[in-house]
Amino acid sequence: MSILVAVGTTGALTFVLASLLIAANRKLYVYEDPRIDVVEDLLPHANCGACGMPGCRPFAEALVAREVSPGACTVSSAEGRAEIATYLGVDVGGGEKRVARLACAGASNVARDRASYVGLQGCAAASQVSGGGKGCFWGCLGDGDCEVACTFDAITMSRNGLPVVDEAACTACGDCVTACPKDLFSIHPLSHALWVACSSLEKGDELLEDCNVACTACGRCAMDAPGLVGMVNNLAVVDYSRPASNRDAIQRCPTGAIVWLEPGGYIAKGPSAKKIIRTVGRRAAAT
Repeated sequence: MSILVAVGTTGALTFVLASLLIAANRKLYVYEDPRIDVVEDLLPHANCGACGMPGCRPFAEALVAREVSPGACTVSSAEGRAEIATYLGVDVGGGEKRVARLACAGASNVARDRASYVGLQGCAAASQVSGGGKGCFWGCLGDGDCEVACTFDAITMSRNGLPVVDEAACTACGDCVTACPKDLFSIHPLSHALWVACSSLEKGDELLEDCNVACTACGRCAMDAPGLVGMVNNLAVVDYSRPASNRDAIQRCPTGAIVWLEPGGYIAKGPSAKKIIRTVGRRAAAT
């Protein structure tokens, strides 16, 4: 008898719980458009954030909801974006490719070390010891934390210890921005051709003792391109809300700290910039 009671009780409890689960499922069910899965499969699965979304799944959801256009995924190929647009019956739309830019040109052949760091390898570790051994406190330390952090192999270190960004491979994920202890990387659209390749906040020609390509805060660029370029804390700053339609700002820069970035990675300096001949590292200064 007791066995029958136990079986009956268990059966009744099972029925009640199953009924509650069914009711809850009907009450709490949220419909998800099946097209989201299809669109997600058509995306590159880089989860890089170049589109402004935290990953490919949220971007697929936004595409299906028609909140964004396929062109916003600058990592996908043109064919991939077109396939998504055809599937959803929308225009491909536009989306300018964004890349990581380095605000420093102080490679070892133009910038001097003031001390030699010995310890745990990496920019983050070296920067904890008086900011690193570089003469310019704001300069790139060249230990390659950004190269290690880049999961898309878009950053390589030059022979003189300066990060070089492969714009074709860069997805604007921002990992290098996070990895750099000197805050030298930022994400910009390719149309931002006018670029200040320096982050020093000091002033005067004496800076050239530590770095041949430093911004000395002479202000010539700001005078030649008023409104577009201004001086903030002894550093040239570009106002990207204004179109840079010519290269006036770089013409009289004596060090080449402000440059014009051309497609394919070519860096154009003004005619007044001192030519860099040295190809090997500068010796550390005596302290």
